[in-house]
Amino acid sequence: MDDATPATRPGKGLARSPGALAGLKVIDLTRVLGGPYCTMILSDHGAEVIKVEPPQGDEVRDWGPPFLEGDASYFIGINRNKQSLALDLGKPEGRAVLLRLLEGADVLVENFKPGSMERWGLGYEADLAPRFPGLIHCRVSGFGADGPLGGLPGYDAILQAMTGLMSANGDASTGPMRLGTAIVDMGTGLYSAVGILMALHERARSGRGQFLDMALYDCGLALLHPQAANYFLSGKRPVGTGNPHPNLVPYDKFPTRTCEIFIASGNNGQFRRMCEMIGLPHLPDDPRFADNGTRNVNRDALTAALRAAFAELDGHEVALRLIRGGVPAGPVLWTDEATGAPHTAHREMVTELGEYRGLGTPIKLSRTPGGTRASPPRFGEHGADILARHGYTAEEIARLRDDGVVLTRRRT
Repeated sequence: MDDATPATRPGKGLARSPGALAGLKVIDLTRVLGGPYCTMILSDHGAEVIKVEPPQGDEVRDWGPPFLEGDASYFIGINRNKQSLALDLGKPEGRAVLLRLLEGADVLVENFKPGSMERWGLGYEADLAPRFPGLIHCRVSGFGADGPLGGLPGYDAILQAMTGLMSANGDASTGPMRLGTAIVDMGTGLYSAVGILMALHERARSGRGQFLDMALYDCGLALLHPQAANYFLSGKRPVGTGNPHPNLVPYDKFPTRTCEIFIASGNNGQFRRMCEMIGLPHLPDDPRFADNGTRNVNRDALTAALRAAFAELDGHEVALRLIRGGVPAGPVLWTDEATGAPHTAHREMVTELGEYRGLGTPIKLSRTPGGTRASPPRFGEHGADILARHGYTAEEIARLRDDGVVLTRRRT
């Protein structure tokens, strides 16, 4: 992986600088989604991320179809810019290799069940902090290590259910519904990246690392807005309202002659402008719709009037006209439409390098822009190179492979 010249290769959304995190060394023991999403954010901006995979590989390599050269799109989407080393941490020799990798490392990210690292003699307080005092150790778990649910495994859909997020989705006819994206896993990845950067900033002052306890449970609850805020103030249990907003009207999806659009009117001025632009200038003067409070009470009548008006219009045209006129509106697009939109290309939010295509980084830095440097790695692709950089001889590497400590093929 060559950080100096990625933008000289053909592609889209490629890194044009070493990155804001160039020089940062991250050892990534995570699998599935939350942890890998966190480390991809870091790698997009120049961090050296060594992805240490178990002998069976990261299981999301199998979460397809579709596949590219045996790896599922699920894996491909969150593992670019990383180097893969396959290592059996169940063997003492494997743990010795990990300790060698941690020499000079800034960050360790793992999502083992709490207690696993401690059983291996790799716990933060007792083992790693004394040996690597500047190391930042980020643990991602389902519920944390203690408390009524401490130590239990965490899964996105289960955490959506247990943190109230499902209750905020769906409506009275469906009941609570799972969000289509893995919002808890990805939110935890984002929060973890933020926490790591906070710890790095503090380390610049103190010279000391620290332990980050990141739980999917906590991160799921932290995303429960405004439902939790509404409950704390009113004491009433929020229920799913589907597309409509629980506090604002009109804030909903409407069918048009050509496509569905979403309107998110947040104040009286926006409501009046919208009505004027869709041929209903009298509507804001109706006492039932004079302000957001009365519109909320008379939600059904207002929705019926708006649906009738929008049904006659071209959705793409009216949505663009509304948002240019200061009214929040947009067409409801499918994945292929959103990723193929002209503005998506303009913002470099689809990145390409060879056969690899993925979503680009949304973090746009002016002097140190991030981006794609390397395609997602094959299983164990960089093992020999990583070990050689950490002082292992060719004979030692061959012995580690012969002993099943380092692997080049997935163990079944």
